[in-house]
Amino acid sequence: MKPKFIAISEEIIEKIISGELLPGDKVPSENELIKIYQISNTTARKSLLEIESKGWARRIKGKGTFVLNRTSGHQLLRTLGSIDATRRGFNEGLKVEGFTPRNVLLEKTILKEGVSSAIMGKHYIIQGPVLKIHLLRYADDDVLKDEVRYISLQLCPKIDRLSTDVSYFKTYEDHYKLKINDIKQTLSADILHPKDSHNNFEVDTPIAVFALDGVVLTPTEEVIEIEQSYYRGDKYKFAVVAHPQYEPSIK
Repeated sequence: MKPKFIAISEEIIEKIISGELLPGDKVPSENELIKIYQISNTTARKSLLEIESKGWARRIKGKGTFVLNRTSGHQLLRTLGSIDATRRGFNEGLKVEGFTPRNVLLEKTILKEGVSSAIMGKHYIIQGPVLKIHLLRYADDDVLKDEVRYISLQLCPKIDRLSTDVSYFKTYEDHYKLKINDIKQTLSADILHPKDSHNNFEVDTPIAVFALDGVVLTPTEEVIEIEQSYYRGDKYKFAVVAHPQYEPSIK
């Protein structure tokens, strides 16, 4: 008969293999395992260590144990419109999947005039002044994302003084006490050629990219942020989670 901690670890690994737990998801904590399986602290701890030792998860001190990315080509799965996923931040998302994130700042400018973007058939405007941040987002040695953000300095004064390594979404909520009501995003496909002036992916051949346009809104539809970014097409998969509103049938 298998030791209890082996049986528990295999059950959780099976959930990872089946896709029930995805890269970056949090594995049940020691306390949660104790409650679920009615086991001791030692058995719970050994279960998590077994999962980690087999390369399926990684423990981050003070945060928990997270599923590592073992997909073919280390493709990253991201969910459009997910407030929870956005709240975690780009760098934190890479860390919990086992990558080493790095940012290269290309531009950090305050624009006196406003900016606008058309998303889902609607025009969204941020009145000036606006902070423009242009970053290259690396995972290990690869550029995964070419990111441009425009942030309202009326709603987020002095945010230009903060490090670009922060999760901006969490900063809006925690530092500026802004309530995020909605995230609207559109995704399209494009091909960037090596000689394109706006191709920053450090490749010698044409590359497929996802072009993402997004807007972050308050409950009164004030625009906190507009994003215009490129994601490497060979490194990403995108998911969409729908929550249809229930409408009772009329008899």
